[in-house]
Amino acid sequence: MRILHTSDWHIGRTFHGESTLDHLEAVLGALTEFVPEHGVDVVVIAGDIFDSAAPAAIAFDFLAAALQRLRAAGATVVVSSGNHDSAARLRFPSAWAKLADIHISADPALPATPIELRDEHGPVRCYPIPYLEPALVRHLPGADEVRTQEDALRWATDAVRADLAAHEGKRTLVLAHCFASGVPETTPGDDIERDLTAGGIDVVPSSLFDGFDYVALGHIHSRVEVTERIRYSGAPLHYSFSEAGAPRGAWLVDLDADGFAGAQWLELPVPRALTRLRGELDELLTDDAHAGVTGDWVQAQLTDVARPIDAMRRLRVRFPHAVHLEYDPPAPVEGAPSHLEQLAQQTSDEQRLRSFFEFIRGEAATEAELTELDELLAAARAKEAQR
Repeated sequence: MRILHTSDWHIGRTFHGESTLDHLEAVLGALTEFVPEHGVDVVVIAGDIFDSAAPAAIAFDFLAAALQRLRAAGATVVVSSGNHDSAARLRFPSAWAKLADIHISADPALPATPIELRDEHGPVRCYPIPYLEPALVRHLPGADEVRTQEDALRWATDAVRADLAAHEGKRTLVLAHCFASGVPETTPGDDIERDLTAGGIDVVPSSLFDGFDYVALGHIHSRVEVTERIRYSGAPLHYSFSEAGAPRGAWLVDLDADGFAGAQWLELPVPRALTRLRGELDELLTDDAHAGVTGDWVQAQLTDVARPIDAMRRLRVRFPHAVHLEYDPPAPVEGAPSHLEQLAQQTSDEQRLRSFFEFIRGEAATEAELTELDELLAAARAKEAQR
């Protein structure tokens, strides 16, 4: 059996306010082409299908079309929910989607409901574990002691093992959405999708998945091999500048008669690359070294001594997809008085205002600006005197 493992589509997510739907459609189109190209039998999507618990109507239409294309390409499709998804909304079409061999698991009350898949070697029991919020499953039978993500997944994987014990055919495919132990601290994108709880990172021991032939994980946005049989595919698009340069793709997993038989990485296209630029604004706007990245998503860090006026508008003339701007002026000369020390030396409102203006701008005000500051200060004093 050949399995294509993807996750974290985040349909509806924007990139610094810019829509990503067109890019996601292109990437998922390439992923769909993997099905006939590589003889894929099953496509599994391990959570965070949507980016919001209340996705817009266009997001539902997008998902329906994407799942239909995968099914039309010849693959059975298995979907499980993630922490970004509304379980109720995601599972709403599950009853009739099942008739088309598209299986959606998003009911926390049924964490170990198997889907029986078959190949020439017999059955493979697939367990798409939905995302389990501890506070929402605690009332369920056998889950009264659940307090953490680890507790919730132990409850679910225990139920999986109990079901396996009662059935023939031990080959297993498990989907889960969690932060598993063994993910390196330096994994790209760790700034946006590590925390699953309000109080901090709730790490799930990867040992909870011991004994399963393959575990398709979601939640981390980058490709990670926790073990040979436990993997994250990551998101199909870049959703943070911290992911710049990280590969995008999916795992192609083989199960033979004895279980896990290997996995290979299939690269997905990157519709628009991410680039971080640093330097003075005029240099960024004229340097030929940046000519090859004008079509990228751009994050710029400006190092001008004086904060440039209208920097983003000017930057977008050359880099139309510049979406994030930071200002990082040179550090003050060692031993130079701090801004507070400089203010303390001023003896009048006029001097303090000029000092503050120079601190904010990085350079002294022009004569015209000084005249305007004086007029504003005089107007403020006149207003105060009339009280």
